[in-house]
Amino acid sequence: MKRCYYETLEVDRNADESKLKAAFRKLAMKWHPDKNPGDAASEMRFKEINEAYEVLKDGDKRAAYDRFGHAAFEQGMGGGGEDSGKKEDVVDAEFTEVDDDKKNKKSA
Repeated sequence: MKRCYYETLEVDRNADESKLKAAFRKLAMKWHPDKNPGDAASEMRFKEINEAYEVLKDGDKRAAYDRFGHAAFEQGMGGGGEDSGKKEDVVDAEFTEVDDDKKNKKSA
């Protein structure tokens, strides 16, 4: 299970952008793979820190995370996975076909 992004960055939930950035920089420097060569745990921690900061620095992503937690970014919750948009394209195409069928029936 993933750690809370706020805990990962060691900040309070109400931390502003400057506190987030400062915490990120401090932790990124501490856990950077170049500072800890060959340490797989440090590399993993560094990736967690980056992931947490990427979400919390973006207002929309942060709001989604605050409301839904990590589930906000899992597939099916609008997280923008590999196929994001494809389902919408299929739905749009289906509605276009229905609209075309209606137009054809009216003109006949």
